[in-house]
Amino acid sequence: MSLFLTLFQDAPATEISKAVEQINGDMGMLWMLIAGILVFLMQAGFTLVESGMTRSKNAVNIAMKNLLDICVGSLTFWLVGYSLMYGDTSNGWFFWSGLFQGEGADLFFQTMFAATTATIVSGAIAGRTKYSTYIIFSIVMTAVIYPISGGWQWQGSGWLTEMGFIDFAGSSIVHSVGGWAALVAAFMVGPRIGKYVDGKVLPIPGHNQILATLGVFILWFGWFGFNGGSQLAWGGADSIAASNVVLITNLSAAAGGLGALITTWIWYGKPNLGQTLNGVLAGLVSITAGCGNMTAGGAVLAGLIGGILVVFAIEFIEKKLKIDDAIGAASVHGVAGAWGTLVIGLWGVDGDTAIGLFNGGGAGQLGVQATGVLAYAAWAIGLSFIVLGILKATMGLRVSKEVEIEGLDVHEHGSIAYPGVRQREFDDK
Repeated sequence: MSLFLTLFQDAPATEISKAVEQINGDMGMLWMLIAGILVFLMQAGFTLVESGMTRSKNAVNIAMKNLLDICVGSLTFWLVGYSLMYGDTSNGWFFWSGLFQGEGADLFFQTMFAATTATIVSGAIAGRTKYSTYIIFSIVMTAVIYPISGGWQWQGSGWLTEMGFIDFAGSSIVHSVGGWAALVAAFMVGPRIGKYVDGKVLPIPGHNQILATLGVFILWFGWFGFNGGSQLAWGGADSIAASNVVLITNLSAAAGGLGALITTWIWYGKPNLGQTLNGVLAGLVSITAGCGNMTAGGAVLAGLIGGILVVFAIEFIEKKLKIDDAIGAASVHGVAGAWGTLVIGLWGVDGDTAIGLFNGGGAGQLGVQATGVLAYAAWAIGLSFIVLGILKATMGLRVSKEVEIEGLDVHEHGSIAYPGVRQREFDDK
């Protein structure tokens, strides 16, 4: 800074202002680029979480789906997705400015979000879904379902933006859309063989909880870019704001993990690792919408409740709805995403101004947030039913019983993740 002042000590104020603006612009672009790289790493985290929480005979299939999502998402979002999300609009609902829109750090950063939305579906339907069918759904998700609804708020002139809806980094736009799509997919594909027997819900444990734990740590790390990068700028007040977003994100994640840990300790009699890992992720999802509109204390409470909520949501979906979500994706991303969006209307802030129902801001913001939650749920659920229904009637969604028992790795990809392990415990034994 002293060098800067020396160089510009005799310069007019306008030149100094212009130089500062250019430096901040360059720093903002660098911050978005670094944040996008962190979000890219989240694909590795999803791969480890999904594979670790499911059977070893399907680990290659999980890896192939996550690789597919980043490959497909990068190309489809560049081709049409960015334009459908950030293009021109006359009505605030649909957007378009032509093919191959976006450039540089902005396009790269936004592409990573599209790939994340598709990846959420992958784990929920693990172990019984055709790879060819998943390819088509991933394309539709990243090219159409996610971009159009994302523009409702993030384009800047969308109908939810005009209402005052807040979703800073995507609790609803990214996570709920992916989570509700995952719920529909798990319902339509049907449960894994051996999950529901004679009216009983049987656990199908994942093959490696250590891989799943490492995956959650990678996701936690990448989330600092996911949320912090959504400030979309660096320098001056933006630096302070982005730094605070990262701090708020970490506090909520930690509280979410403890919320799930304590809940399972009381409910199951012992602290459960799998549910605690989902609690951390729920804490992250719970603060993604409000990380720019939450105090530190508010973030801790939001994450804590999210971590508790996800345990009950997983149990409810699995045991009451009888939907086999293999890794709890709908609960972590759909339910916690809705909660993270709504909580802004409960105790959110706008700078020093309270905007939540419980901290003196009235019920107005809560109503707007609820409208957004319902809109994203209806969009994701409705479009997913249509797309998956067409795929079910044409290509089929599910592999045969023989393929499922022997494992998707061998039949769908011609390889297995662990060549030293030849004998497997089949799902139906």
